[in-house]
Parts: sequence; structure tokens; C-alpha cells
Amino acid sequence: MGMATTLVAEIGSTTTVVNAFTGLDGENPCFVGQGFAPTSVSRGDVLLGLNQALEQLRDRLGEELNYDGFYATSSAAGGLKMTVHGLVYDMTVKAAREAALGAGAVLRLATAGKLGEADLGQIFAVGPNIILLSGGVDYGDKEVVLHNARVLSQALEKRKTETPVIYAGNTAAAQEVEGIFRARGMEISLVENVYPNIDQLNVEPTRKAIQRVFEKHITQAPGMSRIREKVLGEIMPTPGAVMQGARELYAEIGDLMVVDVGGATTDVHSVTEGAEEISKISTGPEPVAKRTVEGDLGVYVNAPHLTELIGKESLASRYGGGFTGLIKPVPESDEEIAMSRELTAKAVEVAVKRHAGRLITTYGPGGRITLAEGKDLTKVKFVIGTGGALTRLPGGAEILQSVTSDQAKELLPRRTAAVLLDNYYIFASLGVLARRHRTGATYLMRESMGIER
Repeated sequence: MGMATTLVAEIGSTTTVVNAFTGLDGENPCFVGQGFAPTSVSRGDVLLGLNQALEQLRDRLGEELNYDGFYATSSAAGGLKMTVHGLVYDMTVKAAREAALGAGAVLRLATAGKLGEADLGQIFAVGPNIILLSGGVDYGDKEVVLHNARVLSQALEKRKTETPVIYAGNTAAAQEVEGIFRARGMEISLVENVYPNIDQLNVEPTRKAIQRVFEKHITQAPGMSRIREKVLGEIMPTPGAVMQGARELYAEIGDLMVVDVGGATTDVHSVTEGAEEISKISTGPEPVAKRTVEGDLGVYVNAPHLTELIGKESLASRYGGGFTGLIKPVPESDEEIAMSRELTAKAVEVAVKRHAGRLITTYGPGGRITLAEGKDLTKVKFVIGTGGALTRLPGGAEILQSVTSDQAKELLPRRTAAVLLDNYYIFASLGVLARRHRTGATYLMRESMGIER
């Protein structure tokens, strides 16, 4: 290949995709090809699947791959497991949770208040890749946070685990928390408070810290350390990369929502401030860039849960009793494709409803009041589909269209929102590239979705 080529591998729970790009910093950025293979986690080494995908890419391009950049995104290790420990469940834990999900982590446990023996048992049962300590508005309560730092550092030392800890709580306690961990010879990252004031979320600094730790500790999946040797740039969690892409695109085209249906999870990302009249009646702050990950909604690994939601009798009446035999990582026959589409439609419907807020009616001293709970998506102008299921199966646009609504109570994107598909299936890859090649990456995003410049 004459030109300098940049490769991005996306190592998912079911498939591994490698995308090739040229001219990212020039006048004509170009997406030149894609190679696919099943992810080889079960074979004990994710490098096997990556090499197979590279092989296919080489065959498709009909020449050797000379690349000057090789990046990767991964969700193959079952994501990045995190536990979060705050002061008040509604406030700090919610804030920390937003930061964790936005960075591409999977939240396995959240606790509020003082950590006790039972909590510690649960933390070690999860075996997190990162522990996030938060708690207290700035210059508020310090007692709980300091107690948690002491108990946790002691427990980590006793078990000889080197789990990285991030502190994103009350600034006034930061120095003391750091001292507690350093005294035991442990690493701790201090970042700005995720919940500095009542009604204020500050998730960005924590999000960035989680990504840094992820890149350092990505080597847990079988064979991941060998991928580290192959990759020249950073390895990002796939959901974090999609979020990065969504934010870059938001800066260009305005309020949007991205739905990514995968084999194990369905992720929804929205970047929107929402409507002013809704924020005035909101019960709590929401981040502008929000991500929810639905770990129970996936069209292959988690298909059994989706078949429950659709109704097994209903599926059996249409596909016969052996319908589970039609669930494939890469559907090929007409029946397999029809089945996969049904699973995808259900995953999208449930995930978007969970992501979106709603209007609720309650009664106060002055009579009936309407309040808004959760994220307001009514100002979303673009609903974007990415991931294998939505971009590779027929009818992805209709599935996305069906989650728009003009019902007043649901804060969903309105029917006037434009539905777009990431036709080349390169959104996550471009999210990684946007860090170094912003202009080229956003140009190709528009091209993949058919957005006029």
C-alpha cells in the first residue's frame, strides 16, 4: 500500500473487526477496508482472532499491510469492572456512576455510607479492575470518606491486591486520603470531586482518570498483553471510544443519541443539554454527555434474556420450538436474520427507554406538580445506530425510528429526529482516532452516515 495506513482494531465480546484508513490528516481522508473474525477469548488468546481479522483485511485489499499507526478498542475482557463507594446514594453514587459509565466501565457494585465487612466481601467477590472512592460535597462531611479510605486500604493490603484506586470526593479530605494510601505504599489517583456542590455534576476529570487506568491495566484479557505489543497508540474501552466519537460529532452537528447494539451489551450514548423548560422542573442534574450500558441486553451472549422479554411462546409460534438454534453470532439464513432483527429491536426499545427520562406527576402543598426525572432527549436531532446488529442487518433505520415518540410523558427523541446509520461500522474506531486526527475522523463519520458537509 503506497500511502501511510492507520489501523484500528475493535475487539468485541463476539467479533473482532479491523478497520484501515489512509490520509487522516490530508484533504481526502479515506476508509479503505475492513476485516472480520470471531473474537478468540474462549481460545485463551485474543491475538488469534485479531490476526485472523488482519488476514482477511489483507486478502480484501490484495496487498501487504504497511501501517504507521495501530490503535485498538476493546470490550472483550467483559469490560472494565468497577466498584463505586460514596456518601449518599442519590448524590455522590449517582455522580460517580455517570463517570464510570461514560468512560466505558461496567459498574458491578455501588455502596453508600461507611464500608463494613459485608461491603468489603462484596468488593472482593467482584474483583474490580478499578475502585472509585467519592463522597461529600466540597468542604462538607469528611468522616465517612476518611473511614472508607482507612478500611479499604487496610483490606487491600491484607489481600495483597494492587487494585488501582481513584479518589473523586470532598476536596478538603483529598490530602488525608492520599496520606492513608501512601502510608501503606499504595497508589491512589486524586481527581476533582465528581459532586462538588448540590445539583452540580463534574464527571469529566474522573472519566479521564478511569480511561488512563484502563489503558495501564488492559492486560487482563487472555492475550491482551500481546496486543499491547502490537498496538502503537492507546487501547480504549470500546464504549469510551463511541462516547468520544459522539462528543466530537455533537460539536459538529448538534444534539444526538448513539445506540450501539452488541453481542453482550447494548449501550446508549446521548449528548444533549435537553430543553430549558424540562431542566427547570428536573429532580436532579444530568450530565450533557451520558452513557448507559445495559449488560443484560445483547443479541448473542445475552440473547436468552431478550427472548424472555419478547416472550418465548410468541417466538415459538413464529419460528417453531427450536428457535434458540437460530441465534448465531453472525446470522446467515433468512430465518437467522429475522430472529436477530427481533432481538435487536427489543434490545433497542428497552435500552433507550431505560436511558431516557420521563415526566412524573406528584402532589405538593399547592396541588399537582409535574417534575422531570432522568435524561431529557426531546432536543435530540439525530438518532444514530452503530455496532454489528444495527449496521449489518437489514432494517436498522426502522428499528431506530420506532423509539422516537411524540408522547408528552416520555422524554424520548421526537419523531422529527433524523435517523442515521454508521454504514461502514467505524464509529468506535473513529472515536479513538479523533484524539489524534480530529478533522479526518469527523469527516469520515459524516461520510459513513451520509451527512452532507
